[in-house]
Amino acid sequence: MNILIKPIITEKATNDSELNNRYTFQVNVKSNKVEIKKAVEKAYGVSVEKVRTINVRPDRSTRHTKAGIQNGKTNAVKKAIVQLAEGESIDLYANM
Repeated sequence: MNILIKPIITEKATNDSELNNRYTFQVNVKSNKVEIKKAVEKAYGVSVEKVRTINVRPDRSTRHTKAGIQNGKTNAVKKAIVQLAEGESIDLYANM
């Protein structure tokens, strides 16, 4: 099971990483905080102090077409905000 899916690079997440040393990742929906902590420490070689998780609900949409009303939804995702120890950082742009 792959725990870390991808880092989230938005304006809010970038600002949080620069000011508070916290990084945001999209993670597997079934993973827990301990697994996320171990995966980040193994992948980036840093020590993690705290992990916060967020379950993001799917967005639902309705379209009116010639064939009738079509309902759809996006996938549910889980985000993890990882706070690193003082003085450590992750370079997310290194392997691009």
